[in-house]
Amino acid sequence: MKSNRFTTAQLTLLGLMAAILLLMAYTPLGYLNIGPLAISFNVIPVAISAVVLGPVGGAVAGAIFGLTSFLQCIGVGGSSAMGVVLFGINPFFAFIQRFVPRLLDGICLGFIFKGMRKVSNTYVACAVTGFFSAFLNTLFFMAALVGLFGNTDYVKNLMGGHNIIIGCCLMVGINAVCEMVSSTVITGAVGAALAKAHLIPAAQLGREKA
Repeated sequence: MKSNRFTTAQLTLLGLMAAILLLMAYTPLGYLNIGPLAISFNVIPVAISAVVLGPVGGAVAGAIFGLTSFLQCIGVGGSSAMGVVLFGINPFFAFIQRFVPRLLDGICLGFIFKGMRKVSNTYVACAVTGFFSAFLNTLFFMAALVGLFGNTDYVKNLMGGHNIIIGCCLMVGINAVCEMVSSTVITGAVGAALAKAHLIPAAQLGREKA
């Protein structure tokens, strides 16, 4: 029977990722504001947590990311211009829109890494996980934004009169591209280093391809 228990080193690493998420959330390190949206580098610790501890680690890191993102709607740890407006429209929907996408992102990443390890080496699996960390974060975030606030004047103005798909693409633009590139490169490199240090569980790592 396989054990799902994590080692002290792996749990310590998760704690470190949580600390990094908090540091990035409450300092300028985590966000680069461009227009109504911001380039977020917080997707990287979420991806690394999912690589090391699977869906559980991804869920924990994603939840921390989502919570800090929501708190910015009320000025805790910085302020999000969009978050402030959405909170003013509907605080409960604002919480869902900020928290749930990041939680789902982390959970999905754990399964993505496991799936990729069956068909690729560690570096590729980590890099792909990093890419999807940014991609799914953007996809889930925008889907929640449109689903919960799409009928508001604020979001309609952000869309600039375009249909949903074109409007969303114009909104995320360079932000999403920068997140995907940085998350892919950094998660791939860090994940490969963690695998060499034996910090990724054997059940996660699988058998390395030649």
